[in-house]
Amino acid sequence: MLTPVLTAFFLLTVILITAYLVRHYVFTVIVLRAAKKSTRQSPIMAGDYEPTVSILIPAHNEEKVIGALLQRIAETNYPKEKLEVITINDASRDATGKIADEYSKRYHFIKVLHRKPVEGGKGKPAALNAALKYAHNEIVLCFDADYTPHPDLVRILAAEFADPAVGAVQGRPVVLNEPQNVITRLITLERIGGYKIDQQARELLSLVPQFGGTVGGFRRNLISALGGFDESMLTEDTDLTFELVLAGYRVRYVEAAECYEEAVASWPTYWRQRTRWAKGHMQVCFKHEFAVLGSKRLTFRQKLDSLLLLNVYFMPLLSLVSLVIGVYLLFVHLAVAETLWFVVPVSMYSFVGNYAPFFEVSIGAYLDRRRQVQWLMPLMIFSFLLNMPICAKAFLSLIFDKLTGRRGHWVKTEHLGNTKTCL
Repeated sequence: MLTPVLTAFFLLTVILITAYLVRHYVFTVIVLRAAKKSTRQSPIMAGDYEPTVSILIPAHNEEKVIGALLQRIAETNYPKEKLEVITINDASRDATGKIADEYSKRYHFIKVLHRKPVEGGKGKPAALNAALKYAHNEIVLCFDADYTPHPDLVRILAAEFADPAVGAVQGRPVVLNEPQNVITRLITLERIGGYKIDQQARELLSLVPQFGGTVGGFRRNLISALGGFDESMLTEDTDLTFELVLAGYRVRYVEAAECYEEAVASWPTYWRQRTRWAKGHMQVCFKHEFAVLGSKRLTFRQKLDSLLLLNVYFMPLLSLVSLVIGVYLLFVHLAVAETLWFVVPVSMYSFVGNYAPFFEVSIGAYLDRRRQVQWLMPLMIFSFLLNMPICAKAFLSLIFDKLTGRRGHWVKTEHLGNTKTCL
């Protein structure tokens, strides 16, 4: 009885892996074809559309990076009379609030919201909801405290909202501290595959690009209609993505809207960050999967890609389980396992890092003309192997939360200001 069940599960896993591989082959080809026509996506130029903009910057113990971000925001060429910046000092125990106050005194459009320990420190969605009460402008842009925007970025992002069908816009994060160590270089490759290929392909194919919570924004009236961010979600950005598309709005990805970020530089920090991402993504999957299936606003292609996107953090876990089952099936000499065993190593080498396949990463690096970092691509198998226990832990933690009623705990990513030497 056990063997037929395991065989069926193994075959199902093979089908899922094949679906992801086909999807990523299609994505890669689409972006390559588009690159032949134009080497760079042309942003909507300044002056076409300039709505009023509120920039929200959630900051919890960010004294090492908050000053650099506020300085870059102050240097934006967006009309200051149409701009307000709200820095959320979210129960910081360091000098974050003091630094933010200094910039507020210097620039009239920069404000600071101080949250005390009794109310703050409960995660990014709660901090954003607190700031939304004071945001008055039409468009809300969000930046994590470790980001370094260029002067044109606000213009490029805001201009996309000229289309009333657009509910949210996402730019492209680029790792600035790439040379720091092998971890930051591997994360650079993950980002290249995830944005240069995945996000760009979704945009080109009119699928569902993912709002990433930073280097992007949304219409204030839409988030107000939703009652703010769902504070139980660990990935409020992915949750907002599907709230908007299920309501009939588009999420745009703008390749030209690049913004530099600080990647984590140690394996323990990588573990904590990716565990939160995986668990939060699984939360969103359980919340929206059936709504996506039954939506009348999404096309069949959009539904299919959305389901693959929602379930992507289950793939390392399924690969781990299928690896164990495959060993068992080989041991009992089943023909199905002997025929399909090759799928497991293919999946392990293809679903690397942040689940962008090897060929996506390589083509993305090629299009970015990043020849030097390409030498590290074989090492990405270790990132994938690490993501197996990460996703397993995230899944078990989520199940435990649902069984016990425990609320998920937000784990902040520590920023060290390592981008300063790279500027």
